[in-house]
Amino acid sequence: MILSVALLALVTAQRLGELVLARRNTRRLLARGAVETGAGHYPFIVALHAAWLAGLWLLAWDRAVNPWLLAVFLGLQALRVWVIAALGERWTTRIITLPGEPLTRRGPYRFLSHPNYVVVAAEIFVLPTAFGLIGFALAFSVLNATMMVVRISSETRALRTAAR
Repeated sequence: MILSVALLALVTAQRLGELVLARRNTRRLLARGAVETGAGHYPFIVALHAAWLAGLWLLAWDRAVNPWLLAVFLGLQALRVWVIAALGERWTTRIITLPGEPLTRRGPYRFLSHPNYVVVAAEIFVLPTAFGLIGFALAFSVLNATMMVVRISSETRALRTAAR
């Protein structure tokens, strides 16, 4: 139980810290002439992630944690940090593009167009599974995949437009 609560507290603190970082980066980008795309679907993404985390607190706070899946989740956190570091001040939770700026091609972006979404999708499945919540993991994975179809389509269009 102590490990479960500590893990959930760390994930919550991480997500809140990332929101602070994303808000700061968003303000800076917009001040430099950046443009936001896909603002209409953003509240749904926030609601999905908030529900996922709230559901984990509700269902997993007193469960044992599978150590192997915990290790996988911790590895995903290293990948998450790599993604954020690769984008630097351009990392946000929104779709914000700077017209005329080239796409990032360093870090994991050398290998994938949208590595952040791969990491998030894996996290949404792995963490609940580490608590034995397979149905929860599957349900939120399907909801996330549905949102990612909208999100990636919107982001791809925005990046193409910004690169012109």
